[in-house]
This record gives sequence, C-alpha cells and structure tokens, in this order.
Amino acid sequence: MKVFGVVGYIFVLLKALSEAWLDVVRRSVNGCINPQVVEIETNINNLIGQVLLACSITLTPGTLTIGLSPEKRRLKIATISPRKRDEIVPFEPYIKKIFD
Repeated sequence: MKVFGVVGYIFVLLKALSEAWLDVVRRSVNGCINPQVVEIETNINNLIGQVLLACSITLTPGTLTIGLSPEKRRLKIATISPRKRDEIVPFEPYIKKIFD
C-alpha cells in the first residue's frame, strides 16, 4: 500500500508543481496577485509526514509554509492568491497513506 502512496504522491506533486508554475507565471504577467495567509488542519498524525507535507507546499510555486504546529496538526501557509484547501494540499492523502 505504501508503494501506491509513493507513486501517487510523486504523480500528484509533479502535476501540482506544473499547474502552480503556470498559475504564478500568468499572475506575474497580468498582476493579479492578492496574497493571504491561511491556516489549515492536516489529517496526518506522523511528524515526518507533516514535515513532508509542509515541504511539498513550499516547493509548489505560489505557496509557502510559514508555520507548523505538529501537536495541533496545523499549518500556516502564505499564498499568492486566495485558494481552497484542496488546491493547497492535493498530495495530503498520498502522504497519509505513506506515513499513517
């Protein structure tokens, strides 16, 4: 089951990276930037999984993890524009399969 989680995670991460990269380029050209800080709760209980999630969010263009509270399972994230939770962490279920 962990193998499927790893493969799924890599696929979804690459997809999210390419989509976010195009979004940031488009927003940079047209100037449609409205930064905000959001706090989301994660379903991942494992500390290493939470750190991987935080790093994956930071790798994705247009988002930056600025805080992690492992005991509360909360992440504070800066985004280039308002985004839904699913747009910020599409790879969370795959990380959960790997570590939980």
